[in-house]
Amino acid sequence: MTRKKTLSLLCLILTALMLCLSACGEDDGGSSEDGGKDEVLLPISINGKEIRVGETTVQTLLDEGLEVSWVDEDYNRITVDPATQLEANAYYTGGSIKVSDNMSFMISFATDEEEVSLGQAVIARLELTIATESDQSVLETISFDGVPITELTQEKAAEKYPDWTGNEVMWLYYGLEYKYDLNFDISTGYLNKFAVERTYDVDWNS
Repeated sequence: MTRKKTLSLLCLILTALMLCLSACGEDDGGSSEDGGKDEVLLPISINGKEIRVGETTVQTLLDEGLEVSWVDEDYNRITVDPATQLEANAYYTGGSIKVSDNMSFMISFATDEEEVSLGQAVIARLELTIATESDQSVLETISFDGVPITELTQEKAAEKYPDWTGNEVMWLYYGLEYKYDLNFDISTGYLNKFAVERTYDVDWNS
């Protein structure tokens, strides 16, 4: 084999290796179209009943025996009627899920491109404020991403979600699709409030 043919063969081999390495670098199994990591939905559980913001419907909560209410047009809190019709592409606030006599999750509902009954509306946002006098036995039945909230300190959150940002009193993730907001008591480091939200393109006047 001549020297010229040998050099040509080596160039072809090197080119093939570079293309292969480039393809491997692009396929990392966790990137989205914009080059960032895929966003992950972190579920909330109440006494073993899972709520997936952006997926779980109001009817699912009712079927699982959870007490769901909302504020009507006269600002009275009433038990939801799952047959109530909601507008398309709309966002409704003022809902709640009762955990105990002294504790409730505040929730919002969202609808898609068609009118649906309230029962079929999905939970768009969920928030819980933990009072200092909250019953520990009740708090132990609530978990965030599989971790009981009684065990979720700022230090543990920072270790579990190193890509999030914050400080000693908060640990946050604001993505394109999901938002997570964890707040902590500065004196104890334990969770005292958290919110999970999915972003929707809706009519905010509803």
